[in-house]
Amino acid sequence: MGVADVDAVLLFPGAGSGSDHPSLVAIAEALAPLPVIRRDFAYRRQGRRAPDRAPKLVAEVRAEAEAVAAELGTLSARLALGGRSMGGRMCSMAVAEGLPAAALVLVSYPLHPPGKPDRLRVDHFPALRVPCLFVSGTRDAFGSPEELERHTAAIAGPVTHEWIDGKGHDLRGADAEVAARIAAWLRA
Repeated sequence: MGVADVDAVLLFPGAGSGSDHPSLVAIAEALAPLPVIRRDFAYRRQGRRAPDRAPKLVAEVRAEAEAVAAELGTLSARLALGGRSMGGRMCSMAVAEGLPAAALVLVSYPLHPPGKPDRLRVDHFPALRVPCLFVSGTRDAFGSPEELERHTAAIAGPVTHEWIDGKGHDLRGADAEVAARIAAWLRA
Protein backbone atom coordinates (compact mmCIF):
# COMPACT_ATOMS: atom_id res chain seq x y z
CA MET A 1 0.00 0.00 0.00
CA GLY A 2 1.11 3.55 -0.44
CA VAL A 3 -0.39 7.00 -0.65
CA ALA A 4 0.58 7.03 -4.33
CA ASP A 5 -2.03 4.30 -4.83
CA VAL A 6 -4.81 6.23 -3.07
CA ASP A 7 -6.42 9.51 -4.13
CA ALA A 8 -8.72 9.75 -1.08
CA VAL A 9 -10.19 7.83 1.85
CA LEU A 10 -13.95 7.38 2.37
CA LEU A 11 -14.98 6.48 5.93
CA PHE A 12 -18.31 5.45 7.48
CA PRO A 13 -19.16 5.32 11.20
CA GLY A 14 -20.36 2.42 13.31
CA ALA A 15 -24.06 1.73 13.88
CA GLY A 16 -24.37 3.89 16.99
CA SER A 17 -22.42 6.96 15.93
CA GLY A 18 -22.05 9.51 13.19
CA SER A 19 -19.36 10.70 10.82
CA ASP A 20 -18.29 13.22 13.47
CA HIS A 21 -17.07 10.38 15.72
CA PRO A 22 -13.73 11.46 17.28
CA SER A 23 -11.89 8.45 15.85
CA LEU A 24 -12.94 9.29 12.28
CA VAL A 25 -11.98 12.94 12.81
CA ALA A 26 -8.58 11.82 14.17
CA ILE A 27 -8.02 9.62 11.12
CA ALA A 28 -8.84 12.51 8.79
CA GLU A 29 -6.40 14.78 10.64
CA ALA A 30 -3.62 12.16 10.63
CA LEU A 31 -3.97 11.56 6.88
CA ALA A 32 -3.91 15.23 5.84
CA PRO A 33 -3.27 16.43 3.19
CA LEU A 34 -4.78 13.25 1.70
CA PRO A 35 -8.52 13.94 1.32
CA VAL A 36 -10.62 12.02 3.86
CA ILE A 37 -14.36 12.11 3.33
CA ARG A 38 -16.57 11.05 6.25
CA ARG A 39 -20.15 10.08 5.42
CA ASP A 40 -23.21 9.10 7.44
CA PHE A 41 -25.65 6.44 6.32
CA ALA A 42 -29.16 7.65 5.36
CA TYR A 43 -30.80 6.26 8.53
CA ARG A 44 -28.51 8.50 10.58
CA ARG A 45 -29.15 11.58 8.45
CA GLN A 46 -32.89 10.90 8.85
CA GLY A 47 -32.53 10.86 12.65
CA ARG A 48 -33.22 7.15 13.06
CA ARG A 49 -31.21 5.08 15.53
CA ALA A 50 -31.62 1.63 14.02
CA PRO A 51 -29.54 0.88 10.92
CA ASP A 52 -31.12 -0.25 7.70
CA ARG A 53 -30.50 -3.81 6.49
CA ALA A 54 -27.12 -4.66 4.97
CA PRO A 55 -28.20 -4.63 1.28
CA LYS A 56 -29.40 -1.02 1.61
CA LEU A 57 -26.25 0.05 3.48
CA VAL A 58 -23.99 -1.68 0.94
CA ALA A 59 -25.85 0.13 -1.88
CA GLU A 60 -25.24 3.42 -0.03
CA VAL A 61 -21.50 2.67 0.21
CA ARG A 62 -21.40 2.00 -3.53
CA ALA A 63 -23.30 5.22 -4.33
CA GLU A 64 -21.16 7.34 -1.99
CA ALA A 65 -17.91 5.87 -3.37
CA GLU A 66 -18.99 6.62 -6.93
CA ALA A 67 -20.12 10.15 -5.97
CA VAL A 68 -16.88 10.91 -4.09
CA ALA A 69 -14.78 9.58 -6.97
CA ALA A 70 -16.71 11.76 -9.42
CA GLU A 71 -16.35 14.84 -7.16
CA LEU A 72 -12.60 14.29 -6.98
CA GLY A 73 -12.20 13.46 -10.67
CA THR A 74 -10.91 9.96 -9.99
CA LEU A 75 -12.18 6.37 -9.88
CA SER A 76 -13.51 4.38 -6.92
CA ALA A 77 -10.57 2.03 -7.58
CA ARG A 78 -8.33 4.85 -6.29
CA LEU A 79 -10.22 5.22 -2.99
CA ALA A 80 -9.46 3.48 0.29
CA LEU A 81 -12.81 2.59 1.85
CA GLY A 82 -13.65 1.71 5.43
CA GLY A 83 -14.65 2.94 8.81
CA ARG A 84 -15.59 1.83 12.27
CA SER A 85 -17.34 -1.43 13.04
CA MET A 86 -20.52 -1.69 10.92
CA GLY A 87 -19.35 1.10 8.58
CA GLY A 88 -16.19 -0.80 7.74
CA ARG A 89 -18.07 -4.07 7.42
CA MET A 90 -20.48 -2.55 4.89
CA CYS A 91 -17.51 -1.24 2.88
CA SER A 92 -15.92 -4.69 2.88
CA MET A 93 -19.18 -6.22 1.68
CA ALA A 94 -19.49 -3.64 -1.13
CA VAL A 95 -15.93 -4.39 -2.28
CA ALA A 96 -16.58 -8.15 -2.09
CA GLU A 97 -19.64 -7.58 -4.30
CA GLY A 98 -17.50 -5.87 -6.93
CA LEU A 99 -17.08 -2.20 -5.96
CA PRO A 100 -13.55 -1.30 -7.09
CA ALA A 101 -11.34 0.10 -4.31
CA ALA A 102 -7.65 0.60 -3.61
CA ALA A 103 -7.82 -0.78 -0.06
CA LEU A 104 -10.00 -1.39 2.98
CA VAL A 105 -9.38 0.24 6.38
CA LEU A 106 -11.46 -1.64 8.96
CA VAL A 107 -11.47 -0.29 12.52
CA SER A 108 -12.99 -2.61 15.15
CA TYR A 109 -14.36 -5.02 12.55
CA PRO A 110 -17.44 -6.72 14.11
CA LEU A 111 -16.52 -10.36 13.43
CA HIS A 112 -19.54 -11.58 15.41
CA PRO A 113 -22.04 -10.16 17.92
CA PRO A 114 -20.66 -10.14 21.50
CA GLY A 115 -21.04 -13.56 23.10
CA LYS A 116 -22.18 -15.16 19.82
CA PRO A 117 -19.02 -16.46 18.12
CA ASP A 118 -21.14 -18.83 16.02
CA ARG A 119 -22.78 -15.86 14.19
CA LEU A 120 -19.80 -14.94 12.04
CA ARG A 121 -19.81 -12.09 9.53
CA VAL A 122 -17.20 -13.52 7.20
CA ASP A 123 -18.96 -15.12 4.23
CA HIS A 124 -17.71 -12.39 1.92
CA PHE A 125 -14.05 -12.56 3.01
CA PRO A 126 -12.82 -14.88 0.20
CA ALA A 127 -14.01 -12.32 -2.39
CA LEU A 128 -11.80 -9.54 -0.94
CA ARG A 129 -8.75 -9.09 -3.16
CA VAL A 130 -7.55 -5.62 -2.09
CA PRO A 131 -5.10 -4.83 0.73
CA CYS A 132 -6.98 -4.87 4.05
CA LEU A 133 -5.98 -3.22 7.31
CA PHE A 134 -7.76 -4.37 10.47
CA VAL A 135 -7.23 -2.18 13.56
CA SER A 136 -8.75 -3.73 16.67
CA GLY A 137 -8.46 -3.79 20.43
CA THR A 138 -7.06 -6.94 22.01
CA ARG A 139 -10.16 -7.09 24.27
CA ASP A 140 -12.83 -6.55 21.58
CA ALA A 141 -15.97 -8.55 22.46
CA PHE A 142 -16.88 -8.61 18.74
CA GLY A 143 -13.83 -10.78 17.97
CA SER A 144 -10.61 -11.74 19.69
CA PRO A 145 -7.24 -11.38 17.96
CA GLU A 146 -7.11 -15.16 17.51
CA GLU A 147 -10.61 -15.28 15.98
CA LEU A 148 -9.94 -12.35 13.67
CA GLU A 149 -6.61 -13.72 12.45
CA ARG A 150 -8.12 -17.18 11.86
CA HIS A 151 -11.03 -15.87 9.78
CA THR A 152 -9.19 -13.13 7.87
CA ALA A 153 -6.87 -15.84 6.53
CA ALA A 154 -9.70 -16.50 4.02
CA ILE A 155 -9.16 -13.04 2.46
CA ALA A 156 -7.49 -13.30 -0.95
CA GLY A 157 -5.75 -9.91 -0.72
CA PRO A 158 -2.94 -8.96 1.66
CA VAL A 159 -4.09 -8.54 5.27
CA THR A 160 -2.45 -6.46 8.00
CA HIS A 161 -3.55 -6.53 11.63
CA GLU A 162 -2.80 -3.73 14.07
CA TRP A 163 -3.66 -4.51 17.70
CA ILE A 164 -4.36 -1.84 20.30
CA ASP A 165 -3.36 -3.51 23.54
CA GLY A 166 -5.97 -3.73 26.29
CA LYS A 167 -8.68 -1.88 24.35
CA GLY A 168 -12.23 -3.03 23.67
CA HIS A 169 -14.49 -2.47 20.69
CA ASP A 170 -14.78 1.28 21.34
CA LEU A 171 -10.96 1.72 21.40
CA ARG A 172 -11.62 4.42 24.00
CA GLY A 173 -8.71 6.81 24.44
CA ALA A 174 -6.78 5.39 21.48
CA ASP A 175 -7.99 7.61 18.62
CA ALA A 176 -4.54 9.13 18.00
CA GLU A 177 -2.85 5.73 18.05
CA VAL A 178 -5.43 4.22 15.70
CA ALA A 179 -5.08 7.17 13.33
CA ALA A 180 -1.27 6.98 13.40
CA ARG A 181 -1.28 3.28 12.57
CA ILE A 182 -3.66 3.82 9.66
CA ALA A 183 -1.54 6.70 8.36
CA ALA A 184 1.64 4.60 8.62
CA TRP A 185 0.01 1.70 6.75
CA LEU A 186 -1.33 3.91 3.96
CA ARG A 187 2.04 5.63 3.58
CA ALA A 188 4.09 2.39 3.64
